[in-house]
Amino acid sequence: MSQTVTPYIKRTITKCSGNSRTQVEDSIAAECRLRVFINGGEFVTLHCTPMMLPELLNGLLLTEGILKDRVTNTAITVENNGDLTAQITVPEEALTGDISVSRNLGGFIFGREIDFQTIDDDFSIRQEDFKNIFLQFHRKAELFRLTGCFHSASLSDGQSILAFAEDIGRHNAVDKVIGHAVLNDMPFRGKVMLVSCRISSEIVSKCARWQVPILASRAAATELAIQIAEKSGMTLVGFARGESFNIYTNDQRILSAS
Repeated sequence: MSQTVTPYIKRTITKCSGNSRTQVEDSIAAECRLRVFINGGEFVTLHCTPMMLPELLNGLLLTEGILKDRVTNTAITVENNGDLTAQITVPEEALTGDISVSRNLGGFIFGREIDFQTIDDDFSIRQEDFKNIFLQFHRKAELFRLTGCFHSASLSDGQSILAFAEDIGRHNAVDKVIGHAVLNDMPFRGKVMLVSCRISSEIVSKCARWQVPILASRAAATELAIQIAEKSGMTLVGFARGESFNIYTNDQRILSAS
């Protein structure tokens, strides 16, 4: 697999402060167009950060119900010809059928509703441990600190970060973490998904599809996201910043210090 594109470039910019103007070298996030082909047919075009592409493709296609099983690196060929092109080769029986794809403001719509079971997971975490893992998560966001232009996502067992990804797309970051977990036989039971972005209905739905019991972000949640989390039995946490956070649903999984 050839991946020669870097996640950021260096560029000279003019930095203005007050009345002064200075020429400085800045780090700029790369945004690559990724054309995805399945068994020779063009399926979808994504804009993403050119890292963890097998994880991204597995997370996206499995979560959206396009593939029945994960695809290994040997089944994915990535070429860089100006745009990145991913060729995925799988048996026809590994596909769930023809899917129509359209673009909306939040991501891609694949023409079908994804059903998920109510989350039956008695996993819980102490408030102090929750704050500690969110601090670990924040410290790992190196590309964001370098460019100010990346979303991040991670999976934790409540003690340490087990999977981590950064991408210019918030959906992509979550898909990469999901794909990493699937490719490494990492169960979602007893885990916390941490994200840096606002919690939208799409992000909650992705996590509910994999029965993730706790989803937390440093940002806010939308009304529909809260409704889906409540319906699915997920614990939803927002505004996780320093010593404070808000629990929107199923607060029994976050144990107080007292």
